[in-house]
Amino acid sequence: MVIFKDRKTPGIKGPKEIEGKNPVVAPQGFWVKCPECSEILQQPKVGENLDVCPECEFHFRISARRRIELLCDPGAFVEKDTSLLTTDILEFSDSQKYPDRLKASRSKTRLNDAFVSGEGKVKGRSVQIGVFEFSFMGGSMGMVVGEKIARVFDRGTKKKQPVVLVLASGGARMQEGIMSLMQMAKTVAALNNFRKKQVPYIPIFTHPTTGGVAASFAFLGDVNIAEPNALIGFAGPRVIQQTLSEKLPPKFQRSEFLLEHGMLDGIVHRKELRPYLDRVLGFLMD
Repeated sequence: MVIFKDRKTPGIKGPKEIEGKNPVVAPQGFWVKCPECSEILQQPKVGENLDVCPECEFHFRISARRRIELLCDPGAFVEKDTSLLTTDILEFSDSQKYPDRLKASRSKTRLNDAFVSGEGKVKGRSVQIGVFEFSFMGGSMGMVVGEKIARVFDRGTKKKQPVVLVLASGGARMQEGIMSLMQMAKTVAALNNFRKKQVPYIPIFTHPTTGGVAASFAFLGDVNIAEPNALIGFAGPRVIQQTLSEKLPPKFQRSEFLLEHGMLDGIVHRKELRPYLDRVLGFLMD
């Protein structure tokens, strides 16, 4: 007889929680603490739930490859532009040299930069898809990321295929200076050329989408959708509040606030993203 089936795990306070760093992960990553409801969860069960908290529906951050796995048909994704590498044109150094930061991020993510792109299928429909990897220097957009985004739109233009971008970025990459800011214009130019083919561009906003990414191609979609409670905007709410010296509205710059004010077309739970995307593409393409 099973006595303890599906019992909740008792709350556990560890050093990371005391320091205010979430989530708390206990031995070998078996436990994870939800930063929203503070529930201590079994990592395998969270994974089975598409990395969404089963208690409060908080959406944990997931990797770019995991995103592709959840959105594309099994085995249908073919990655492109894997050999592109950025350069340290400014010889930038703060507390760490830029090449050292790149090396650490590449080792951590096993990616060359903060964006994975290629051709895939959603319910049998071919799409050009690109996904930001936030774990690579905060998903920042430098020369390589901008080039890869432009190439996604270029392939969509050439093949007359819809473009889907999953966004998660802190903005332009400061280590590349003005060259990173130029990617804002470059990506929008590629998008404008893509629009001539009259096929849809669908951005999916995830937490967080900010800075130069939010201020360029991100909000120019035909249908703008987001995951719940994602932070979306140019400057962060703390910066805005300090600049204006005014108290901001509740949930300011969160998905729900943007939907209410007409900047999003829908908020979609991670479980529903793939079928929702299929319906939107069918409506716009068929």
